[in-house]
Amino acid sequence: MADIVDTAVNAGSFSTLVAAVKAANLVNTLKGEGPFTVFAPTDEAFAKLPAGTVDGLLKDLPKLKQILTYHVVSGKVMAADVIKLKSATTVEGSDVKIDASNGVKVNDSTVTTPDVAADNGVIHIIDTVLIPA
Repeated sequence: MADIVDTAVNAGSFSTLVAAVKAANLVNTLKGEGPFTVFAPTDEAFAKLPAGTVDGLLKDLPKLKQILTYHVVSGKVMAADVIKLKSATTVEGSDVKIDASNGVKVNDSTVTTPDVAADNGVIHIIDTVLIPA
């Protein structure tokens, strides 16, 4: 199996996320021992952001790093465990809200594919970029 970064690269639908992780110097962190749970927005999720948002974030590395770490939870939290939670504390420091009443939502994002396994954690694919309040 591959680590979280290589798994995302190999999936082919996370080129924006991977570019952002590289720009924010988080590659070594996400290749680290972990385990990590990553709520990974697809390229389509990034495309939903207002025009220029991604380019702006790539120029504002502290803000980019804040947003990216808001998508990561320490530990390996599988879908069966996620659905029992009401919230989870992110590596960024704030909580994301979890609602499993109709599918699984993380804040306003829907988990489209849960439990993508990686050597150092798990990826849950989401359809909207999470922005900390």
